[in-house]
Amino acid sequence: MTNNVIPAQAEIQAAGALDSRPRGNDVASVREAHKAGKAALLADLQAEGGSTRTIKSLLQALAHHADGTLKLLWARAGLPAGVALVAVGGFGRGELFPHSDVDVLLLMPDGIRCDADAALQQKVENFIGSCWDAGLEIGSSVRTLEECLAQAAGDVTVQTSLLEARLVTGSRKLFTTFQARFRAQMEPRAFFVAKTLEMRQRHNKFENTPYALEPNCKESPGGLRDLQVILWVANAAGFGRSWDELARNGLATAFEARQIKRNEALLSMIRARLHVVAGRREDRLVFDLQNAVAESFGYSATMRTDGRIVARASERLMKRYYWAAKAVAQLNQILLLNIEERLNPASPEARPINERFFEKAGMIEVASDDLYVKHARAILETFLLYQSTPGIKGLSARTLRALYNARKVMDAGFRNDPENHKTFRAMLMEPRGITHAMRLMNQTSILGRYLWVFRRIVGQMQHDLFHVYTVDQHILMVLRNVRRFFIAEHAHEYPFCSQLAAGWDKPYILYAAALFHDIAKGRGGDHSDLGAREVRRFCRQHEIDPEDCKLIEFLVRQHLAMSRVAQKEDLGDPEVIRAFAARVGNERYLTALYLLTVADIRGTSPKVWNAWKGKLLEDLYRATLRALGGASPDPKAEIEARKREALVQLQLFALPFEAHKKLWDTLDVGYFMRHDANDIAWHTRHLSRHVGSAKVIVRARLSPVGEGLQVVVYTPDQPDLFARICGYFDQAGFSILDAKIHTATNGYALDTFQVVTAMMPDHYRELCSMAESELAATIAAAGPLPPPSRGRVSRRVKSFPIPPRVDLRPDEKAQRWLLSVSASDRVGLLYSIARVLANHKLNLQLAKVTTLGERVEDIFLIDGPELQQNKRQLEIETELLAAIAS
Repeated sequence: MTNNVIPAQAEIQAAGALDSRPRGNDVASVREAHKAGKAALLADLQAEGGSTRTIKSLLQALAHHADGTLKLLWARAGLPAGVALVAVGGFGRGELFPHSDVDVLLLMPDGIRCDADAALQQKVENFIGSCWDAGLEIGSSVRTLEECLAQAAGDVTVQTSLLEARLVTGSRKLFTTFQARFRAQMEPRAFFVAKTLEMRQRHNKFENTPYALEPNCKESPGGLRDLQVILWVANAAGFGRSWDELARNGLATAFEARQIKRNEALLSMIRARLHVVAGRREDRLVFDLQNAVAESFGYSATMRTDGRIVARASERLMKRYYWAAKAVAQLNQILLLNIEERLNPASPEARPINERFFEKAGMIEVASDDLYVKHARAILETFLLYQSTPGIKGLSARTLRALYNARKVMDAGFRNDPENHKTFRAMLMEPRGITHAMRLMNQTSILGRYLWVFRRIVGQMQHDLFHVYTVDQHILMVLRNVRRFFIAEHAHEYPFCSQLAAGWDKPYILYAAALFHDIAKGRGGDHSDLGAREVRRFCRQHEIDPEDCKLIEFLVRQHLAMSRVAQKEDLGDPEVIRAFAARVGNERYLTALYLLTVADIRGTSPKVWNAWKGKLLEDLYRATLRALGGASPDPKAEIEARKREALVQLQLFALPFEAHKKLWDTLDVGYFMRHDANDIAWHTRHLSRHVGSAKVIVRARLSPVGEGLQVVVYTPDQPDLFARICGYFDQAGFSILDAKIHTATNGYALDTFQVVTAMMPDHYRELCSMAESELAATIAAAGPLPPPSRGRVSRRVKSFPIPPRVDLRPDEKAQRWLLSVSASDRVGLLYSIARVLANHKLNLQLAKVTTLGERVEDIFLIDGPELQQNKRQLEIETELLAAIAS
């Protein structure tokens, strides 16, 4: 590796001719030589393939190469002899990533100040400018020795940067003095506290997980920064500057040091390749770059015999990354706890929990380092104690280390041990601590070693455009969400769920279903059916009550059913409710499925859940509950009940006697079945006096579901009405969550939309006024429909596009047609669909608009003469496919 450095350095020196006098081509020659030397080193990086053995020496070679260029430019700058050029930060460690900043400090003696010496200031500026001109991405600061010490004392970031300071060139005497004084004022305990708090804040920024689908390999939990924190606090305390020194000083075992170095090399290689592939400093493994980085490691997609992709190259790389990040997170915790104990030698008193464990400073500590090797059953007992012992907040460094070194005992015999089955069952049934225990088990790799089926989905990515977590992280998020329904302090989040949970007798049923609902993801086939088989085996092995086992298996098999029915089918249709009630069978199964469904949707992504989806699910739950209670759906009775309730609400507004009659006489059964009493009253109050008017009436209000606006449009029907409305909402920056389309018997359209916008909720009054006036004007305007805008698609959609699909088929009664559309979401998509329908003069009866993250699945109930001709049907489908293609 160093063979590439020496010729490049010689080339720089030859180009400069060791002449400090400025010449027009000097910096240009240095730039070319620096560029050539760096290119040779990066070629070596690319040639390494999947190996990580040489990454450390390569990063050192890049730093050494930058050192040579700096020394040459320093020699030309003519700065005073007493000044020092110091490398700080990552460059100070003697390592440099391809596009990282070259951080330097121009250290001045206390008697010399740039702001008081114009000539010196000019020389400093010339030097810094020449660095940029030579191609060094430099980050520079100019300080006197006293200024450095003062800033370090008041700013832990400056203190950290100076901790790894290294002399590049200039006054060694000044640098030695600086180091001695800097070390003398260092307070290791305060520095440790500051860095660990800083690390906690950084982890919070990344949601405390290394499993984000686009992790930052430097800053995310389990990234390179977590390793640097260990060395910083160890260095500050004088415990060592390298992993080998930490091992020699007893802070790490030889095995841990090897594991750290191996995972550090992988993360460093990924970061270096990211820089090269991106052509800039880029530390995030974004979707756009994951495949290119994976291919630079030699990964390729795994294909089936039928040509389908089993695993992308990026998935194979990311799984390796997640395992490395997980190991780093574990080792970071172990070593930091060890350093903290060393910095605070006054050991707190240990209180025995039982003959195998102690409680020490709120941590569980093993009685002996080889406890788990001698008594493997104590492994799961650790986490049961973590759940059930009051005051316990974690595991000690000694316990974490013992778990880390006990991997070999967790074999098939361990997994099949009936005593371990009893312990794990007790954990599921423990009234508290299930979320923390399972997360800790996953962080320490115990969960995947005990539940071997879980191990297969650790670090597994999901490319469905609405999950933002790996499968294992999503499962643990769903488990957390279920658990929160049973905690009184969280009752304000989802009151109805908490109300149902308060009457539920066996929470462990829902915990088990949450653990297994996506356990079979990524195998091919229906993961719900495969998961149901896995959980049946689990229940039998763990001696779960047969009736409970039956319910858990039902939940895993049907965990997608309620969401699909609520979001894709017409809840005003009695047949839909009757069929769903037959599927769930009884109230107990319905309640369990409802709670799991809400927890599951919430656990996919912060963007996927919204109040409207919550309302749809709750409406489906209540309607199904009535059907299960023996109240078979009776449209007439339901309609009369809604009318009575709407009239009660209307009495609050002092409308004239029977003011509702004129509007209601034009509305059929379908309208009253699809709208609740609140909507009926609202429509009646604003529209009853406009029946028969040629004027376009638009009214908007804050949505009763608590999110976005509800907008109603009442106007004589026209073929392109839906398209014009969608076009306005797209242009105005509204997203349509739901559309209820109704045509009255007098030929008037009465359409209701649920819409959201980023400007909500502070300005909803202004938004309501704007929507009412502008939408009315848009509908009234004559002329052809404008062409749809081609909205930008997100990076995720670009990286993981889903094939657009259109399905057109007659409904069960063969009176109308069901149009199903699935595509990647983008601005203007719904308008593009509506425009095609308008061009073919198709009447829209119902629209179910479903957005799942960055994927849409919309269903439209339509009719029209052109649908009776096969040739026209084909044209419509072809045009729709062209319209929705991203």
